[in-house]
Amino acid sequence: MKKKKALISAVLVLSISVLLIAVASFFTESRYNKKRNITVVFYNVENLFDTKNDQGARDAEFTPDGQNKWTEERYQTKLEDISKVLSSVNKNELPEIIGLCEIENRKVLDDLVSTKSLADGNYKIEHFESPDYRGIDCALLYRPDEFTILNSAPVKVFFADDPKFNTRDILYVKGETNNHEEFHIFVNHWPSRIGGLEQTEPKRMAVARILKSQIDSVQNSSPNTNILVMGDMNDEPSNKSLIEILSAKSPGEENTGLVNLMFPTHTNKKGSYFYRGNWNMLDNIIVSADLLDNKGFQCKEKQGYVFYEKWMEYDNNNSEMSPNRTYGGPNYYGGVSDHFPVYIHLTR
Repeated sequence: MKKKKALISAVLVLSISVLLIAVASFFTESRYNKKRNITVVFYNVENLFDTKNDQGARDAEFTPDGQNKWTEERYQTKLEDISKVLSSVNKNELPEIIGLCEIENRKVLDDLVSTKSLADGNYKIEHFESPDYRGIDCALLYRPDEFTILNSAPVKVFFADDPKFNTRDILYVKGETNNHEEFHIFVNHWPSRIGGLEQTEPKRMAVARILKSQIDSVQNSSPNTNILVMGDMNDEPSNKSLIEILSAKSPGEENTGLVNLMFPTHTNKKGSYFYRGNWNMLDNIIVSADLLDNKGFQCKEKQGYVFYEKWMEYDNNNSEMSPNRTYGGPNYYGGVSDHFPVYIHLTR
């Protein structure tokens, strides 16, 4: 009788163990294999400065007593407006990955992710101070419930023919999604066109070569990894820096290298920036061709989008609604930014 009871107990214990393993397996499978989405956004937020005059920084104009009369009220308004934009890109949930440029420091990032519209994302921040002469940097915000950082570093930008010219570093971030899919992300803000498109093009081509070298290094060690490049390149998809140096082709072309997902918008004569009556597609999102196949995370739509709503726009009296900027010179217009954000959806 005792042996029979012992046998029954052993069978029960074994059955419970098998059941627990099955339940754990079910939840693991449902966590990592259910359909998942990632929204990636890039936004040039146009001079997001705090109101403090930092010693050694060229930020005096963005203080209450400075040329722009940058008050705490104006600062808080800009933070709320930026967070409203970012939280509106995806109506279903907050973006998982956000690249930013023209931010002053870590403080403005902490203040931004603490706003009411973004607080539920519990965003973490990747940021390094760069030597830019205006004191602006690139940064990455990410939701830790969907993305884990493995490594990050600034990629230094130097110009052999102009060593005293200081610009923004490229922000490099290596991370993985919840299903352990690896991403290598590069957040950019290349030298501007001030001084003329052709005159300033060599500097952007130089930055493109530095970026290409970094991407080649990653792909040589991990050929099938996901590459995600975003930023305000101050060049359009058809300019030499992107089409020739990076070899970032249109989504419709046969390609095993890089794909510029903003090409369709550029082809349709639209853009993220409006200058002297013309749209420019200066903000780009570029991915490795692997993100357009049918394995793991992919951009099924095979294109990126410009995000805008009417409250972000300004009627420039030219039959065009353009981004409503915060400042024009020292004149305060109270808009969000002089750029519209760009974004893509990734699904698996």
